[in-house]
Amino acid sequence: MQEHELAQAIANTYPSPTTSTSSRALEPDRAHSFSPSLRKATTSETNMFFQDYQPLSVIEPWFRLLASLYPTHVRLVNIGITYEGRDIPAVRVGVHPTSNDSPSEKRRSIIISGGSHAREWVSTSTVNYIAYNLIKDYGQVASMTHLLEDFDWIFVPTLNPDGYVYTWKTDRLWRKNRQATSLRFCRGIDLDRSYSFQWNGESTAGNPCSESFAGEAPFEGSEAKAFADWARNETENNNVEIVGFLDLHSYSQQVLYPYSYSCVVEPPSLENLEELASGLSKAIRLAHGHVYKILSACEGNVALKEKNSGSKVVLPRMETGGGSALDYFYHELKVRYAYQIKLRDTGSYGFLLPKENIVPTGKEILDAITYFGRYLTEEYSLRSKEQDKEVEAERSAPVSEWRGGAR
Repeated sequence: MQEHELAQAIANTYPSPTTSTSSRALEPDRAHSFSPSLRKATTSETNMFFQDYQPLSVIEPWFRLLASLYPTHVRLVNIGITYEGRDIPAVRVGVHPTSNDSPSEKRRSIIISGGSHAREWVSTSTVNYIAYNLIKDYGQVASMTHLLEDFDWIFVPTLNPDGYVYTWKTDRLWRKNRQATSLRFCRGIDLDRSYSFQWNGESTAGNPCSESFAGEAPFEGSEAKAFADWARNETENNNVEIVGFLDLHSYSQQVLYPYSYSCVVEPPSLENLEELASGLSKAIRLAHGHVYKILSACEGNVALKEKNSGSKVVLPRMETGGGSALDYFYHELKVRYAYQIKLRDTGSYGFLLPKENIVPTGKEILDAITYFGRYLTEEYSLRSKEQDKEVEAERSAPVSEWRGGAR
């Protein structure tokens, strides 16, 4: 990509001043804004929030607004504090169907995270898209209502707020967090190489300038440590069982399962992981026609690009290796179904995916997420026969009636 083309591609990912700005998005009376018009269950296509990528300064008040409009099933969560002192925002979406739940019974939870790498904006917008649709469909759509009764869903749109803000203000293609290193002019740690399980910083040791710099020790990345500490506290002290973990990245359209650190060692539940991964990929393909390849994370590549001649070029791997969140949640926190999903596209735009892809990407991953939830519901036998009939009747209805029409 030539320099002027790169500059234009970068410019195209920022919000248009005529369609979305922080101040305009927060005006409560503007048509199609994401503010109190949420009460009217506006669709995501007409919701201005998803017409553009949004900065952190808009995402945080948007979360607060959702919590205030839907207090029955939305709660704000603070995962921890970043290196530069920002909150790591999240929302917990879920409701207990009755008041007779045994206090000794653990609440099953599913975590969907994005934005570990600052420049992967579509991962952040996709987490927000899924959260919004589950929130607004509760009580309106039987299948979505049951998912919120069966599980708590924790949505973390950006695990790397410092880096995300930096991509908006300074360097659109910045990847790491903004932590100081031993080299004053080379800041940042790759958060997805910072977790303690099979941490291996040897490949980047002494090179803080590397985009994959893992730090000098496990959990040196502030935000990775905060996330791991929060999750462990949930399981050890808050009566929570984390049964699913989906870590969204970009790009290359892949569904990746453990392990990331090794292609030799197989996870003990490989058959189950592959079965669910196949279902996720199929849910996307059947609804939207896009192919998401299924691989172990150690085999995942940033992209597989085709030249005009038809020959393939495999770009260098960056997401794989030791110290990944995927491996940590699967092995250390015993999350039975943990995946990393790499979103659109396959290399034409890469990290600079145009904003026109926000809703289509959100749609296809929402379908994968609802499949994920249904699979785990059956795995844990949480749904009654009457609920199954209700959901089946809903799925057999005309498309115009399903999920309130177009999403």
